[in-house]
Amino acid sequence: KVRITNNSELLSKVFNIMENLAKENNLYEEIVFTFFLECLFQKEEETKPTNVLTPEQQAEVDAIRKQTREAALVSEVVNMGLHVENLSVDLQGDTAIVYGQVDTQADKEKVILTVGNVDGVASVDDRLEVANPEEDSQFHEVQKGDSLSKIAKHYYGDAMKYPIIFEANKPMLKDPDLIYPGQMLRIPPIA
Repeated sequence: KVRITNNSELLSKVFNIMENLAKENNLYEEIVFTFFLECLFQKEEETKPTNVLTPEQQAEVDAIRKQTREAALVSEVVNMGLHVENLSVDLQGDTAIVYGQVDTQADKEKVILTVGNVDGVASVDDRLEVANPEEDSQFHEVQKGDSLSKIAKHYYGDAMKYPIIFEANKPMLKDPDLIYPGQMLRIPPIA
């Protein structure tokens, strides 16, 4: 979390960083502006006594925070290199509702995992359309002590089939040894 001080130079730098990120990720400048406003409101909340915001102002702050989180989730999918036509995310509490169109079932499942593995997202309501439907993968929540080979042994009966799971979870996984408890993984069917 960025804490803004009264130093206008720092505030300007934060705004420039967010503006550059938005341009790199093809995000709308409105998203940057909402983040900028959120920082301003956050500063007000930190320096003034509580209960200073009117209900209307609080609703505006909450709406800006929601838009910022939704934009961050969209950015997360884009940064993974996943192609989704008309991608949008609607947050309802800790549930992310994901809309758009993808080419394959694998792409759909990767989008769901990308969004669902973000802190603060407890569940994903999948509203994605698949152009070329195929058999669904199973999902596995990583437990303490799990490894891809242990998971492969459980689902496929052969620990040496862990590369199938690793490949199915790229680009979310960069290394087959770097998984963590609570992470959700795709377990694709094998022929």
